[in-house]
Amino acid sequence: MTAIGGVGMAALAGLLTELGHRVRGSDLEIYPPASDELARLGVQVVKGYRAENLEPRPDLVVMGNAIPAKNPEAIAARLQGIPTISLPEALEWLCLPGRLPVVIAGTHGKTTTATFCATVLREAGRDPGWFIGGMPLDLPRSYALGRGREFVLEGDEYDSAYFDKEAKFFHYCPQALLLNAVEFDHADIYRDLDHVKQSFERLIGLLPDGAPLLVCADFPHAIDVAQRAGKPFLTFSDDPSRGADWSVRELSDTPEGLRFVAAGPGEQIALTTPLLGTMNARNVLGVTAICRALGVEPEAIRRAAASFHGVRRRQQILVAEPITLIDDFAHHPTAIAATIAAVRSRYPGRRLWAMFDPRSNTSRRRTFQREIGAALGSADRVIVGPVHNQGQLAESERFSPEEAARDAGRTAQAACALETHDAVVELVEREAVPGDVVVALSNGAFGGVVGRLARSLEARCG
Repeated sequence: MTAIGGVGMAALAGLLTELGHRVRGSDLEIYPPASDELARLGVQVVKGYRAENLEPRPDLVVMGNAIPAKNPEAIAARLQGIPTISLPEALEWLCLPGRLPVVIAGTHGKTTTATFCATVLREAGRDPGWFIGGMPLDLPRSYALGRGREFVLEGDEYDSAYFDKEAKFFHYCPQALLLNAVEFDHADIYRDLDHVKQSFERLIGLLPDGAPLLVCADFPHAIDVAQRAGKPFLTFSDDPSRGADWSVRELSDTPEGLRFVAAGPGEQIALTTPLLGTMNARNVLGVTAICRALGVEPEAIRRAAASFHGVRRRQQILVAEPITLIDDFAHHPTAIAATIAAVRSRYPGRRLWAMFDPRSNTSRRRTFQREIGAALGSADRVIVGPVHNQGQLAESERFSPEEAARDAGRTAQAACALETHDAVVELVEREAVPGDVVVALSNGAFGGVVGRLARSLEARCG
């Protein structure tokens, strides 16, 4: 496996090992948790990409989607005629035959929603398999083969490999599908919003006739995609006024968690979950709807929701008091706004800091320049960090932290752009006071900011 150190590739290595295959791999660098998991599995890993890593000759090479065609191992595999497939192809060919793939798709919310779906099916005694692009806080691992009928997959719309530039989810053969948000993202892959919508429309088209299809009514583009695909579907929404088939009712966000009623056709299910914010009520609702379509009893959904803490780096509370530090994966303006709203709902009246890391292939560009600034402006204090690998982009194409800070400052109490990650840490350490809530918004490492702040804020507790 080339690029075995990625979270998804390490999880695939685990599935293949469970299936009885002998697995070895390579990567430039391998860090926890992937390194720990590979060591537990006994997978041989070498550092660096070299043609000789394919000796002895493997039966199959699985190529990570970050690997270019000019990679030494990619070249060697082609020259030697070794069959080479992508991660999603490996799942399709080796893990999904004979199963019922339950695909969770959409621009936002996939990881949390897929994790909760797997949790519900597990609680219901279905013994599902799952493959999730994050680290669940309650499930034992991000993957499981399972022996049951269902196999839950996070349906990623990103491309599969250098030799397969279409979305990963096309390989997942959905027999049940939950479609959450559909918005423009991945500016390095998709030309525009319509290009994104075409992919989701094709995904729906893969569903067999009569297969469960749940679509979020809170996102007009998702409804448009489903209507264009021409398959019957049910809708879900966090807003009862939308008239969706399933809706969130009587929502309250308490210090103990969310409480609400999942109201569906002919039934109402009272739920409580430790998660925070309307967006997570909607995620839980969608899973409730699709699991009911799969025949799961309400009591199993209630039990799963009550003990569900989500996924690492999705509104994960790292330090509780006296200054609260929350780590979140949000990097799209819709997700940023939803995360800030969720944190405000759980911590009303407290000063909220938002630290943004322009790191993803979309947020490093000017694609959402104004929208990101506006979304950040719903916080009280805003810090915009430096653009990741900014030298790779022309200035005219590159996201401007200074502009984003100015836009955020129109509504926030204060906003600034800082040129180094050290400066971000120093500002928070200097000016954050007990009672403040600090939220990190990044789809990557954020230059070590979050870990450093976690250690320094925990030290204050001592």
